[in-house]
Amino acid sequence: MKLAAPALAYFGLVFAIGFGLGAVRMFWLVPQVGALMAGVIELPVILFASWLAATWLVRHFALAPGRRALSVGALALALLLLAELALTRAMGGTVAAWLDGLARPEGLLGLAGLVVFALMPHLAARRSSAA
Repeated sequence: MKLAAPALAYFGLVFAIGFGLGAVRMFWLVPQVGALMAGVIELPVILFASWLAATWLVRHFALAPGRRALSVGALALALLLLAELALTRAMGGTVAAWLDGLARPEGLLGLAGLVVFALMPHLAARRSSAA
C-alpha cells in the first residue's frame, strides 16, 4: 500500500489531464499541424502537469528521492500504459496497431515523455530535499 496510493494518485491526476489534452491533440492539433508537431506541442504541457502532480505527490505522501519515488513512478507508468492500451482497445484498435504507433516518430516522442513521467516523482523529491 506504500506504493499503490501515491502511484494511483499520480497516475490519476496525470491521466485525467492527458485525456483532455489527448482529445485536443487528436481532434484539433493533428489535423492542423500533423501528428509529430502536435506531439511536440503537447509534450511540454503534459510534462509540466506531471511536474506539478509529482511535486504535490512528494509533499502529500512524504516521498524522498530514491527507490520508493522511482517505484511510484514505475507503477504509475505501468498503470498509464495499461490505460492507454485499454483506451485503444475500447476505440476498436488492436494491440499490434498500438505498438506500431509507438515505433513512429510521434510515438517515440511520446515514449520519451513517458520515461520522464516515470522519473518525475524522483526528480521532484530530489528538488524538494535539496531545498
